[in-house]
Amino acid sequence: MQFKIQSSTLKATFNSIGAELCSVKNNNGVEFIWQANKSVWARHAPVLFPIVGKLKDNFFNYDNQKHELPQHGFARDMNFELLEGSSESCTFQLQSNDKTKQIFPFDFVFQINYQLVDNKLITSYKVNNPSYKPLFFSVGAHPGFNCPLLPNETFSDYYLEFEKSNYNLTQLDNGLRLDVKNTLNLPNKKLFLSKELFHKDALVFENNQINKVSLCSSKSDHKITIENEGWPYFGIWSKNENQQFVCLEPWHGIADKANGLNEFIKKDGIIELAPYAEFNCSFSLFFK
Repeated sequence: MQFKIQSSTLKATFNSIGAELCSVKNNNGVEFIWQANKSVWARHAPVLFPIVGKLKDNFFNYDNQKHELPQHGFARDMNFELLEGSSESCTFQLQSNDKTKQIFPFDFVFQINYQLVDNKLITSYKVNNPSYKPLFFSVGAHPGFNCPLLPNETFSDYYLEFEKSNYNLTQLDNGLRLDVKNTLNLPNKKLFLSKELFHKDALVFENNQINKVSLCSSKSDHKITIENEGWPYFGIWSKNENQQFVCLEPWHGIADKANGLNEFIKKDGIIELAPYAEFNCSFSLFFK
């Protein structure tokens, strides 16, 4: 099932599978969201829950039990219930059930609200723990954006505009974090895109380095800005050698280390939610 909302300048479409954003168009018909070409990358903007990234050997240990989970968890492939919908806002919900508890031994209620305000799309996540036991989880976003946006542009016409000139990058090996850190130096706070930029996988930023970043065109006025203050981790990704889309990803959670121990409650970035407590976070996308 799909659901649509709109503002004075934008129209957005969502799929109940994964509560996934699958289209944002302006009044001129420009499509900002990657359209899930199966031969390239068959997703639009998957929601990452109850883990972000990859587990070492694709499993975790909890309470003396081994549990296997795929990269980024299972929510992106599950059917969410549409709780509320209006012309400018919609709320989806996923609850733990017998199927989820076979692979993730926790009770949860996960809600996602989308709201359009003029040229801004606000995404809000709410996780409730309905149990008398602690809930351990991570949550993140993985929106993919068309790049280029216009027919007369190329991937290399685009650049990422940052708030600072220097960042620390975490190096990945087969999706897992290494202890090696690299320095990203950005002349004029800009990083131009190229098909080689992601040949070592995603650009991963730890320790609350990214609060705002923009995807900009050097040939037009179009720009996509993400604001995600308070999110401890951030990823920028596209498929190696791809020249059609790029993802800007705020995370409350992160992939395992290559030398990790598979102990879920000690996992970097894991959130411990007390019994009957609630976790909230949000980020905003601005489309020009």
